[in-house]
Amino acid sequence: MGNASSMLTQYDIEQVQEHCNHTFSQQEILSLYQRFCQVDRKGCGFISGEEFLSVPEFAVNPLSQRLFRMIDGLNFKEFVAFLSGFSVHASLQQKVEFIFRVYDSDGNGKVTFDDMLEILQDLTGQFMSDVQRKQVLTRVLEEAGYSRDSSLVQSDFLKILGSPGLKMEVEIPVD
Repeated sequence: MGNASSMLTQYDIEQVQEHCNHTFSQQEILSLYQRFCQVDRKGCGFISGEEFLSVPEFAVNPLSQRLFRMIDGLNFKEFVAFLSGFSVHASLQQKVEFIFRVYDSDGNGKVTFDDMLEILQDLTGQFMSDVQRKQVLTRVLEEAGYSRDSSLVQSDFLKILGSPGLKMEVEIPVD
């Protein structure tokens, strides 16, 4: 495919930086573009869900099916915006927005006990029983001031996850 970075102009790079709130440097965007082009095997400018799942790091992720739905059909600009929540320069708000979108699989702006239980099931698999998962989740919600009947919105996630120690970062290798 040659040097994929030569296909991005300085204007393109700046537009992508603006779109993702400058969470990535120009060099990181060039590296992400090279990776995007590797994953976009059909060369159509969009990543399909199947192409996304061909990346080993995502394929083995217990949340890969949820991520699959979020990334299917993204162009490069949207791909970088999707990944911006993992940048060391992303704000806590950006990280929480990303996590909320993972939990809010139907996109209705609310996360229910059952939504959270599904995520916990994906993450724990056979290592926890349904009863244990329900007990853990009930306790976490109660400690945060919510009940099993609560429907959480994004600001609730910010309240719960808003500790300064939230780490959700991926280093982008730069050549």
